[in-house]
Amino acid sequence: MIARRVVIAGTVICVASGLIWLLCLVLAPGGWTLAKLVMLVGLTGTAPWTGLCLANGLSGFAARMLRGATADAPPPTDLPPLVIAVTLRDEALAPVLVALRRLHDALATICPYWTVTGFILSDTAAPGAIADEEACMASLNQTDRRRIRYRRRSDNFGFKAGNIMEFLDHHAEGFEFMLMLDADSVMSPDAVLRLASRLQADPHLGIVQHLTVGVPAASPLPRLFQFGMRAGMRIWAAGQDWWQGDAGPYWGHNAMLRIAPFRAHARLPLLPDGRSILSHDQVEAALLCGAGWGVRVVADEDGSWEAFPPALPEHLGRELRWLAGNLQYRHLFRLPGMHAMGRWQLLQAILLFAGAPFWMLFLLGAAGAAATDHVSTFPMTPALVLTLAWAGALYAPKLLGYLEVLLLHEHRARYGGGARFMRGMLAETVFTLLYDAIGQVSKTIAIVRLACGAHAGWAPQNRTDRGVGWREATRLCGAHTALGLVVFAAFACAGWHAALWAAPLVGGLLVSIPFAMITADRRFGRWLQRRGIAMIPEEIEDEAFSRAAVTA
Repeated sequence: MIARRVVIAGTVICVASGLIWLLCLVLAPGGWTLAKLVMLVGLTGTAPWTGLCLANGLSGFAARMLRGATADAPPPTDLPPLVIAVTLRDEALAPVLVALRRLHDALATICPYWTVTGFILSDTAAPGAIADEEACMASLNQTDRRRIRYRRRSDNFGFKAGNIMEFLDHHAEGFEFMLMLDADSVMSPDAVLRLASRLQADPHLGIVQHLTVGVPAASPLPRLFQFGMRAGMRIWAAGQDWWQGDAGPYWGHNAMLRIAPFRAHARLPLLPDGRSILSHDQVEAALLCGAGWGVRVVADEDGSWEAFPPALPEHLGRELRWLAGNLQYRHLFRLPGMHAMGRWQLLQAILLFAGAPFWMLFLLGAAGAAATDHVSTFPMTPALVLTLAWAGALYAPKLLGYLEVLLLHEHRARYGGGARFMRGMLAETVFTLLYDAIGQVSKTIAIVRLACGAHAGWAPQNRTDRGVGWREATRLCGAHTALGLVVFAAFACAGWHAALWAAPLVGGLLVSIPFAMITADRRFGRWLQRRGIAMIPEEIEDEAFSRAAVTA
């Protein structure tokens, strides 16, 4: 693994250095100004993450293209008792029970010898939601009551991590493996057996994390988002697995863990100010690795799903919760018992969000340079080369994931053919360019608020499709629109070439209010579905869903 990690580090350094060199070529004519220096600082701050994207993309693409066809081995007959733990807080329990019963039935059919018990781990606090949960559990028949149990805490100290550890301390006796699911998680029995077989075959492994993709969605935002994320995460996970090996990431759900070492080594400390850690999963994985246990990712997308947020407010809210949690990792690098790769996982999680303020610096610096530099003309050609290199590296995992599908007939067939897949790819690319500008500004605002002393919580999540009206969209994106107008006007001062170059950076800000509304509009979702745009394999295979989405 050392040689592979050297290759990845070298790629990141080369990409970052190359981008900085290209920017210097763009900025050199006319001499250096304060605005140009701000641009340089901004791009330099984003370059490490951009280099990592290309490094993971190239290694993941090569790993997937070079591997032969794989098939799951028959499940072992001596699997130890399994508990399926589903965490929820102020969320509907009825659909969770439906999915859990279905998984129980399927596992019992395939592996009748396997002892499997489900547990609902509730942190629900709202009185109405508590009553609904209790009513749901009371409605279970005798068979389901034996195989699905319910436990609700009176408080949610430690958030989800505290919920899980309290369960392991007091209710997990007799179980060796635990399948972790969120309220929106769905797994096939084959995927569960895939994880159990990996964990059983390698006694060194503490966690086996399955790659997770989005369930079919009728709402436009999750529909378009998951189409691109699926391609990118498939390549990203394969790349990480190639060079991280058994020191991989853990995402907290759709994963199986070995209970004894997790309970012994993955107990989270409090932050220096006494608060609980929000984003628990990467810390738990780092602590396990530091104790000598492996964490491995199964870079296979079949049989493991989650639901994505239905509209932009929920989507940004989830991103900002992750941001607040990941930035807390800066306090944890000196935790005893962690090794270098564990600390790298924490740093990587920080880098995922820390580049947003630097992106903002680059944008503001570029706008300032365009508005104030009256000496030199806008360097369209070198600026275009820089932009294509930057975007190509940043989106490399997704672009290479698209290329993988286009190159392999069996992949194209799963998406309904190359033409249909290309329509989804083009629609998702436009969506991403618009969304990313909005997301970067929202993350920058959140980081500034956290730096000023704001505290982030972990509010319950809405997973139900809904519309977004003008008032809500304006409240959410009014600042984005105002910033977009000011910045675009600054670029226009340098002529139409500069305005054209800035359009992908600023366009999402200019249309952020209608974007929030349209991407939550079910009518637009039905339009996309009728034309087969951004369809995923599960949707194509599930004709019932396709008919329901068209007629809803």
